[in-house]
Amino acid sequence: MKPLTLITGRGRWHRRVHHALTHSLRVRLMALFLLLAVAMAGVFVGGMQLALALGWRDAARPLVHDYVDRLTAEIGTPPDTRKARELVERLPLSVRISGPVVNWNSHPQEQERTHDRWIRSEDSAPRVFDRYTSDGHRIRFSLRMSPWHDRPHFIGWVTLAVLLALTALAYGRVRRMLRPLDDIRTGALRFGAGDFSQPITLGHAQRPDELHELAATINTMGADIHQMLEAKRALLLAISHELRSPLTRARLHTELLPETPDVQACRDALLRDLALMRDLITDLLESERLASPHVALQRESVDLAALVQDVLTSLPGAAVVQQHFSAELPQLALDASRMRLLLRNLLDNALRHGAGVDSPPTVALEPLQDGGIQLTVRDRGPGVTDEQLTRLGQPFYRPDAARSREGGGVGLGLYLCRLVVSAHGGQWVVRRANPGLEICVTLPPAAA
Repeated sequence: MKPLTLITGRGRWHRRVHHALTHSLRVRLMALFLLLAVAMAGVFVGGMQLALALGWRDAARPLVHDYVDRLTAEIGTPPDTRKARELVERLPLSVRISGPVVNWNSHPQEQERTHDRWIRSEDSAPRVFDRYTSDGHRIRFSLRMSPWHDRPHFIGWVTLAVLLALTALAYGRVRRMLRPLDDIRTGALRFGAGDFSQPITLGHAQRPDELHELAATINTMGADIHQMLEAKRALLLAISHELRSPLTRARLHTELLPETPDVQACRDALLRDLALMRDLITDLLESERLASPHVALQRESVDLAALVQDVLTSLPGAAVVQQHFSAELPQLALDASRMRLLLRNLLDNALRHGAGVDSPPTVALEPLQDGGIQLTVRDRGPGVTDEQLTRLGQPFYRPDAARSREGGGVGLGLYLCRLVVSAHGGQWVVRRANPGLEICVTLPPAAA
């Protein structure tokens, strides 16, 4: 299990890094900065090494050869080991004398290195120099790098630490420069949810930049959208209010028609159409009230099971609905009229789409562990497709656009239900039940 866990962890780490590099502008900028710093450091070091190498070949090599000749003359002929020892103590050199008389090594513990790393060709910078005396002795001078052996590693670690520190400082600076993007994203999500009460925060207004101008533009766009929505809502409310009076008069005049056989059919059809228009206007007014961020709920202690029974009694054909209620249901502080609207639309929708099947619709109430209540309404009708499922609850959306309004309504029922649930702080879930459709409403304990 441990290797599998390790592999899984590495895969997740790899996916997180890939997601950050592909979706985060901040991470991409920092990666670009780091790559640029490494490339600049590599080019600088390579250029310096090349410059030093060229300088060594052109200028330093004759000086070094002359200096080695002087050291050979200082040791003497035949070679004097005492002078060679003094030379080794004074300079970072390793001297080895071999010949017919004198055989001496200043550092016998160190193995002679003949690799290209130490012995270079004539075209490169040599570290080993051989000189021959007139009596047949060979004196080999070697540069001893051991005193500086740990120094390059130390310098490398210091350079890496400085590079990481600079990267961290640059990340902090870039993070601060791109912080307005987080505010813009939060504000755009808030505008998309319909909350225009708080504009996007504009930092450093005295020093505006491109991000500041973008935030100001989005604020202007949000204000314009809010104004248009408010104008639409005001127009819709005004038209709905104005239509109520002529509809009421038309219904009154229709009811005053004589109930004779020759006009009875037309009278009943006209009353049905007027009732549909009245319900449509009522739903429009209620949807606009509930869509307002300042919707006022008339909360009172509500027995949800009794309210469901009352709604079922008022619906035609609701006697077939199967009820599953828990014995101990808490009473919540709800808006009874809005909850009645919610239950009426949900149950009417289940009865309408479950008509003609053997299994009747069901309604269930269950208490939750946190003190809330879950309401579930299910029908066993034909159901909807995945594309239609995502659009259920949108205003004026009907899955079957060809069916009549008498059979399918105008598409405001589920939209009103979703608004009622949202106004009470609950959760609204619509899912396919195979067969049929299931709608779950969770009312939180905060409404208690």
